Amino acid sequence: MKDLVLENKRVKLSLLTIENYTLLTKIAQEKDLIYYSPSDISSPKKLKNYVEIAIDNYNNNQAVPFIIYDKQEQTYSGSTRFGLINHKNKVLHIGWTWLGKEFQGTGLNKNIKFLMLQYAFETLNFDKVEFRIDERNVKSRNSVEKIGGILEGILRQDTLMLDGFKRSTCCYGILKIEWLLIKETLFGSL
Repeated sequence: MKDLVLENKRVKLSLLTIENYTLLTKIAQEKDLIYYSPSDISSPKKLKNYVEIAIDNYNNNQAVPFIIYDKQEQTYSGSTRFGLINHKNKVLHIGWTWLGKEFQGTGLNKNIKFLMLQYAFETLNFDKVEFRIDERNVKSRNSVEKIGGILEGILRQDTLMLDGFKRSTCCYGILKIEWLLIKETLFGSL
């Protein structure tokens, strides 16, 4: 997977590495960019630590972190990843997604999710993709519902946030048996 690239007309996802993560330093410092995340990327040092953890998980076959290149704007725009990869049960998570504010609401994220879902179901042949979202993050919850994610339950007060708040996490899922219809109906325009 060292050369893994997912791309379409709008976006290119390539592996996030210790060599390229600095292209995201300015975006990562945007105020409240990942407010609903238990991670901190607000300084170059914290961003590097975040990337090192992602790379460790990649090296342990538990994650695939991507740097996002917006082909329309011709610039790097954020990061996303496959994570919590369970090869035995053929389940993985899509998340850890953050985009600079100027890229939000532009259709970029829908293209990202399409490429990732297509790869998970059609190339990796996984049976399920999950998304975990802070219950308070209505914008992200709506986005996942618009691409076919079904709310499967809420883990109450399961994640400690940086400010000491214990968030509740909404668990969404898409099954492989649902993918073809979702692909045709919700992503048909791509």
